Amino acid sequence: MLEQHTIGPVPESERTGTARGVLGIWLGINMLPLTVITGALATTLFALPFALALLALAIGNLVGGVFMALHASQGPKLGVPQMIQARGQFGTKGAALVALVAWVMFMGFYISNLVVGAQSLHGVLPAVDPVVALIAAAVVSMGVTTVGLKLIKLVITVGAVVIGLLVVASFAWILVSGVPEGALSAGHFSVTAFVSVIAVGAVWQIAYAPYVSDYSRYMPSASGARSAFWATYAGSVISSVLVMALGCLVGAVATGDDVIGGLAALTGGLSTAILLAFAAASALGNAGNVYCAVLNTLTVAETFKPGWRPGVRARLITCGVLHVVGVVVALGASDGFITSFTNFLTVLLYILVPWSAINLVDYFVIRDGHYDVAAFFKPGGGPYGTWNVSALAVYAVGLAAQIPFMVLPMYVGPVATAIGGIDLAWLVGLAVSGGLFLLVARRPDATATPLPATD
Repeated sequence: MLEQHTIGPVPESERTGTARGVLGIWLGINMLPLTVITGALATTLFALPFALALLALAIGNLVGGVFMALHASQGPKLGVPQMIQARGQFGTKGAALVALVAWVMFMGFYISNLVVGAQSLHGVLPAVDPVVALIAAAVVSMGVTTVGLKLIKLVITVGAVVIGLLVVASFAWILVSGVPEGALSAGHFSVTAFVSVIAVGAVWQIAYAPYVSDYSRYMPSASGARSAFWATYAGSVISSVLVMALGCLVGAVATGDDVIGGLAALTGGLSTAILLAFAAASALGNAGNVYCAVLNTLTVAETFKPGWRPGVRARLITCGVLHVVGVVVALGASDGFITSFTNFLTVLLYILVPWSAINLVDYFVIRDGHYDVAAFFKPGGGPYGTWNVSALAVYAVGLAAQIPFMVLPMYVGPVATAIGGIDLAWLVGLAVSGGLFLLVARRPDATATPLPATD
């Protein structure tokens, strides 16, 4: 039953994935207490009225989802994990730098889900030690990750149905029970807060870009690209907006900063079921984060041992090590979690946007999806080389271009200050990185000129 493929191309004969399966996994991936907390930021941290908060989150998810789902369409065409495909833009060793950034993201979400999942379980069963709950969640996640993508897809899809129904029921329960007068209209509109919440929704989606094709690479190359896009886009946006809407409502109605505790208080007799389901979803769904972190770890390792194709044993050992590392970090990361997570999201957006722009321009505009997949694994990277200096330089420029527009607790850029603290850095990063790479890659002497398909 163990998945046999790691980072190598999936043979066409084994491309049995379906759009329904991809839809299920992306509906379930967002059915987490972490999504509730993210939605609550709009009505707590950014103090928007409920309706405007929900509108801003919806806009952010709809826009960010487009970029994320475009990456999903690459999986069926190439049949390799996303960070292997990045070698086509950055070279074999250059892509390792991007893979390391993505690895931090995967582990960050894994650790975050461990913390919030343990809080959910402790909220409904106070006698359960949060440390014990956290370790138990990691053990469950490791068991699912060990088997591989088929089991991950199954448990996440089942979770999508169960959590989805409970989220709708929770929404109805809170509204029927009676919302305090003025709670939904509390707060105030500001352009700064509205645009910032849009950015929160966008980064939630864009954060999936470095591993979205990991889940679509088992779909057939001839027919999978379009259906992979729509299944991924619909599943991720619908589930994100639904669960974030619950977070918005809890943030507007509940008192105090404990969002999960507020959800429990507001849902009364339903709270036990929803918190237990969220705890289970965090443990089971977390397998997807570690699965992709494992693929990235193996990708980086193969970079320095060209031609090595890691097998099941390498995947299982890596899986065990990463789960242990995540538990150790999570045990020391519980205090001040929400603030740290907000900062993590913002920094993540700045780092990922230039890579996403370069990848999409290269795939859809420069090469029209044509890559020599076998060359990704050749010593020296074949036609892609080991370091694509031009692409790395564009990436660096894209990062630097965002600095004047950044809005962080420890730093606000001069342009952002001048326009009232509105965070436009991610839009600038997309435009500068994508536009500049298009110019650089189309030079006659550029290493990123289009190549014929040989896969």
